[in-house]
Amino acid sequence: MLPKQSIAGFLSRLKDYFNIGPFLIPQADAEAAIREGVSFRGINLLILIVAIFIASLGLNTNSTAVIIGAMLISPLMGPIIGIGLAVGIHDFDLIKRSFRNLMMATLFSVATSCIYFLISPVSEGHSELLARTSPTIYDVAIGFFGGAAGILAIGSRIKGNVLPGVAIATALMPPLCTVGYGLATMQPHYFVGAIYLFFINSVFIATATTVGVKLMKYKIHDFSNPRRAVRVRRIVYSIAFVTVLPAVWLTYNMLVTSNFNNNCSRFVAAECRFPATQVLSYTATRSGAAPQLTVTLVGAPLPQDSLLAALDSRLPQYHLAGTRLSVLQGTVTSGTDIREASASMLRDMYAVTQATISAQQAKIDSLQRVLTYSRTIDSMGLRLAPELRVVFPDVERIAIAHTVVTDITTGTADTVNVALTAYHTPPDTAGSNRLREYLRARLRLPDLELLPVAP
Repeated sequence: MLPKQSIAGFLSRLKDYFNIGPFLIPQADAEAAIREGVSFRGINLLILIVAIFIASLGLNTNSTAVIIGAMLISPLMGPIIGIGLAVGIHDFDLIKRSFRNLMMATLFSVATSCIYFLISPVSEGHSELLARTSPTIYDVAIGFFGGAAGILAIGSRIKGNVLPGVAIATALMPPLCTVGYGLATMQPHYFVGAIYLFFINSVFIATATTVGVKLMKYKIHDFSNPRRAVRVRRIVYSIAFVTVLPAVWLTYNMLVTSNFNNNCSRFVAAECRFPATQVLSYTATRSGAAPQLTVTLVGAPLPQDSLLAALDSRLPQYHLAGTRLSVLQGTVTSGTDIREASASMLRDMYAVTQATISAQQAKIDSLQRVLTYSRTIDSMGLRLAPELRVVFPDVERIAIAHTVVTDITTGTADTVNVALTAYHTPPDTAGSNRLREYLRARLRLPDLELLPVAP
């Protein structure tokens, strides 16, 4: 065991690493910087409106770079950090001012975004918009740790790129733009999801700021009403707790859906493998009373009843018990909605057909080359006949063949070119060698061998 002095020394050195005291600026300077960012008047308000327009353009065109630029420009985080500071130091006037300014900034942001999307010719929801409508517990963590980084940067001498990074990570602007989009296009799911994400970020940035202020031991301003301070803290922490609950449920639902999709993918890959039939596409959904998996097959039709019975029995092995399995084979039956033949399925069918045609064409080309070569070999004897009558008059018949020879000892096989020759008068060894060399040079087959046959 290590001696107690060694453990104490190690803990002391470890504590030294986390000592932030020498890096902190005076409380008055940090408060002044935060209070200055709380107000939304004049230039601050105009910058906010411009940033909202830029973020709306980025969401409208699905441009990540433009959205990041808008988040760096926006001064929206000022009143949120102001609320966290005010709760931590019991400055109730600052709480009111910060909350009032945050409400005004939110209203101006949503109104600006709504106006933009009302006049924008493009009203389709892109991936950057869709990403702002499904907050989870991960967004809670992002907001909290982003707020923690923000207050540590404001309260210390070392600023670096912390504040711009916090602005990007916590992403306050895009949700407000998505709220405006939901209002402009009358789509409530965009509005509700985005406003909840903005609320999550705001609450947990403020909560992290309060915790940071306590850890940095900022002095309390108002000692006259401790009961009021306790009540305010309880309200803040209650709001934070209530805010987390829907995010926890959404995260659980997301994880269950992801696990279900993975199980469906494994089931289709392992069980839906048939000699003359392949999977065109599959759709896994968890909406409704029971999860559903629809598999579309293309190729040789399979017996529907026995196929479903066999596949249904395998579902529990992939944790899919209770899942309704449907198999569509090639054509749309009378009981199937024609809309199920979606554009994506048709594109998949086209891709499968093209791949099959390409593979078949490659096989045809290969066989065509073999056939052409075989015909060329077969016709060589006919083309050489006039020359052989003059140069080698003893040759009576000749056939050129490309064949496979198997070595009986080793069991290996090899392809060879053979000239089958019949003679009026069998030649001597020198004559056979001359004929072989002549045929090799004339036919450009350096591995050609002579094989005498009876006339």
